[in-house]
Amino acid sequence: MSRFNVKKVAVLGAGVMGAQIAAHLVNVKVPVILFDLPAKPGEDGKPVPKNGIVLRAIENLKKLKPSPLGVSDEADLIEVANYEDDLKKLKGCDLIIEAIAERLDWKSDLYHKIAPFVAKHSILASNTSGLSITKLSEALPEALRPRFCGIHFFNPPRYMYLVELIATPGTQPQVMDDLEAFVTTALGKGVVRAKDTPNFIANRIGTAGMLATMKEVEKFGLTFDVVDDLTGKRLGRASSGTFRTIDVVGLDTVGHVIKTLQNSLSPETDPFYESFGTPAVLAKLLEMKNLGQKTGAGFYKKVGRDILRFDLSASEYVPGGQKADEVYGRMLKRPAGERLKLLRNAEGPQGQFLWAILRNSFHYAAVHLQSIAETARDVDQAMRWGFAMKQGPFELWQEAGWLEVAKMIQEDIDAGKSISNAPLPEWVLTGPVAEAGGVHTEQGSWNPASGRFEPRRKLPVYERQLFPELLLGEGGPRPATAGKTLHETGAVRIWTLDDEVLIATLKTKMRVISPEAGEGLMQAVDLAESQFQGLVIWPEDDPFSVGADLQSMLPGYVAGGAGLVDSMEKELQELMLRVRYANVPVISAIRGMALGGGCELAVHSSRRVAIMESYIGLVEVGVGLVPGAGGLTYLARRAYENSQASAGKDLLPFLTEGFTAAAMAKVGTSALESRKLGYLLWSDVVVPNKDELLYVATNEAKAMHRAGYRPPHKKQFAVAGRDGKATIQGQLVNMRDGGFISQHDFHVSSLIANVLTGGDVDPGTMVNEEYLMTLERQAFTSLLGHAKTHERIMGMLSTGKPVRN
Repeated sequence: MSRFNVKKVAVLGAGVMGAQIAAHLVNVKVPVILFDLPAKPGEDGKPVPKNGIVLRAIENLKKLKPSPLGVSDEADLIEVANYEDDLKKLKGCDLIIEAIAERLDWKSDLYHKIAPFVAKHSILASNTSGLSITKLSEALPEALRPRFCGIHFFNPPRYMYLVELIATPGTQPQVMDDLEAFVTTALGKGVVRAKDTPNFIANRIGTAGMLATMKEVEKFGLTFDVVDDLTGKRLGRASSGTFRTIDVVGLDTVGHVIKTLQNSLSPETDPFYESFGTPAVLAKLLEMKNLGQKTGAGFYKKVGRDILRFDLSASEYVPGGQKADEVYGRMLKRPAGERLKLLRNAEGPQGQFLWAILRNSFHYAAVHLQSIAETARDVDQAMRWGFAMKQGPFELWQEAGWLEVAKMIQEDIDAGKSISNAPLPEWVLTGPVAEAGGVHTEQGSWNPASGRFEPRRKLPVYERQLFPELLLGEGGPRPATAGKTLHETGAVRIWTLDDEVLIATLKTKMRVISPEAGEGLMQAVDLAESQFQGLVIWPEDDPFSVGADLQSMLPGYVAGGAGLVDSMEKELQELMLRVRYANVPVISAIRGMALGGGCELAVHSSRRVAIMESYIGLVEVGVGLVPGAGGLTYLARRAYENSQASAGKDLLPFLTEGFTAAAMAKVGTSALESRKLGYLLWSDVVVPNKDELLYVATNEAKAMHRAGYRPPHKKQFAVAGRDGKATIQGQLVNMRDGGFISQHDFHVSSLIANVLTGGDVDPGTMVNEEYLMTLERQAFTSLLGHAKTHERIMGMLSTGKPVRN
């Protein structure tokens, strides 16, 4: 691994991106200083804090949704500074990220100002979204240029996986390797190295595609809402579609990116240049200062509960909500090759539009691959990670049949249907790519400059990614077939990579813990105890688990009554206790949702290793149930343990925290917030990069084994009893009578309180886990027979949304 040690980072510029980059550094525990200009006195002449600009930016971070912070109050960990008083602080920074406005002259002036204060070992990087990195470097002293490069985060930085790194001809290779290692492991990002061309890779392809889409929208006379219905999830892209995405990003930001293309390119350097004109509708909205979500109006405007769309011909907002013809929805579900043929031959404008935008994206990516990227892998990864596409353009093209699609594209070019008459490059139609049937092969991805299929970069940091995200056709290990399988059913696979740590992977939909899955996990614990150092419960991708299988449980109640459900719940509880008291460490490797029974499985594990974007909580209240597989028992036990570690020893305050979390179905919106809710402990590990999760989890199991791991003793613990229950019940009565919760909410919450406090016993009564689990089962089975609970379950199963009744 690289020895580049980042102790502190400076971010220059407290605008939208700079502040959010600083926030993400806080998320991953990297100390950060946020700089901006010194604040000027207000119009009334009253003095303001000199760091007022930065302080306002930090306050704004706490209000943004989705939150750029894992825990909002950690915004205060950002150190504030200004360029007038604090430049000397830069000497203590190992990485300096410049993120001021996209003005070459402003950036150059700032570089002149900070250069004397940049440490001799420090890396300086610009977060420009498209300006020339080489041109920017000209403002720096010669000694600093080898340590300068581009580092392009995507908005919002916490959630978007892509970071593009861009070298100048003079950037030291080691600087790029060091920065890639830091960004990958410490910040949890997917790095793509881009060539120093306008807008780099993702924004170059994405912006050209967006402009081409707008042109085709105008050509085919489609409305924005129909287009968004067609170009969202149906097309394997971000659910917000084309125009809603622009509203979220900001029309001014998009306008600037377009301006960069217009100013940096020409018909001689880009044969698609004629399509880069600012669309009339975008120009009109910019003139109206309707910049999208940030101003409350863009392509769409919300009025009350209604969503209106902009009508350029009328220059006003009109009712929206129109959907695409369902026939095209069915076409988009067909296999790739069949899908593209159907769209190309479609008679309706919506189908012709879809073929046109896909053809344009293939055409543009092929023509520009050599100039903007090293390999086709870089383009497809950039579009997956930066634009939330399920597949990059080359992947989809390859899946649909490389030569057949190439022929269709070239025919459209020759017929004048494409937005450019530039022919497809020769490598598309003949030679190794044509013979291999695409750009991604077992040997690597196509590099048109070298004329070879090239493998991924082999940096030490990538040894931590046991199963990196692979592209279609690309060679590499795939978890479904990797390692040695010891047992496999339709619900679970039990396997090992190294004969030291056992891995259990649920295969059920959303990784629900069905009876078969529960049996498999029980078998995995038995096998781990007899032959392995530990067990890791690891999902191949999101989610970790959304809990028990309600679809099988409700019919079970109808067929077998409360007795059958009680036995099913008892089996789940026994699984949780088996996991907790296993004689080997059991690690839950969490990514995405760990809800209900998934949360219960996690909290009963010996340790949890979770990626930053882990969402953990007991959500059974949403379907009119109580946690029934040990979740409430866990909360009661933890409340007692925490009370014993406090000075006051009062149990109720700690119990109230757990009650509120369960009764309100609170879910941690990050691993850090899940820790605040008590579902992760301080001894648990948070991993920034999703692809390093299994590596860290298996090594955690080995470390615990080598340290002589033994499971915890089975101990009794005190409960709050009837007095604690009465206190909580009084609060619930007030909420019900005040109209804050329904009668059924009151009933469910009362049952939760009953379990957490131990029922009708004296305060301080010592109980064991089995006692509280019995109360859990009784509450769970009674609710499963309740009509209101049936309504909630059926509503969730049919719509995916909670029913409030």
